[in-house]
Amino acid sequence: MFTGIVEELGEIVAREDLADAARFTVRGPLVTSDAKHGDSIAVNGVCLTVVDVPGGDSFTTDVMQETLDRSSLARLATGSRVNLERAAAVNSRLGGHIVQGHVDGTGTVLSRTPSDNWTVVRVSLPDSISRYVVEKGSITVDGVSLTVSALGGDRGDEWFEISLIPTTLSLTTLGAAEPGTVVNLEVDVIAKYVERLQNAR
Repeated sequence: MFTGIVEELGEIVAREDLADAARFTVRGPLVTSDAKHGDSIAVNGVCLTVVDVPGGDSFTTDVMQETLDRSSLARLATGSRVNLERAAAVNSRLGGHIVQGHVDGTGTVLSRTPSDNWTVVRVSLPDSISRYVVEKGSITVDGVSLTVSALGGDRGDEWFEISLIPTTLSLTTLGAAEPGTVVNLEVDVIAKYVERLQNAR
């Protein structure tokens, strides 16, 4: 489990494409400082397993085809910047919201509207998950826990907006996510459980 509070802006330093997977080596001195084989680290909001810690500041992870198909990780290349977060410790503060690292879909950055103290980013919202997103609710975008500030559009062409403060802009990949950028989305898991329980009745 994660909280959606990005700990570090890392970098893909190597990519090896396999028959039905890809192996990434990711530089991130902070998240690697106590990493060991089998640990979980979220990369752009995707929960991945540490396979190896080959150096003092990087870790290696295998990404299966299913994950490549359902997330934006397939677009990563050597030099790509990524948001990194270690799994939450049970004795830590829950600064964001409950994040599983299981991507529900991808969206595309539609626009950026800067102001003096923040930037409003509009992202397309897939039909398959739009019912789980509410204004002032939580959503994870590329691993960042954010509050939905607005919703709009028609079915098949829906969008949501998030307001990014300077800290988020400077410490995560969202600061450089221009229109056309594909981002990973994870909705609040509580909404999915509520729907499942209501349908069961």
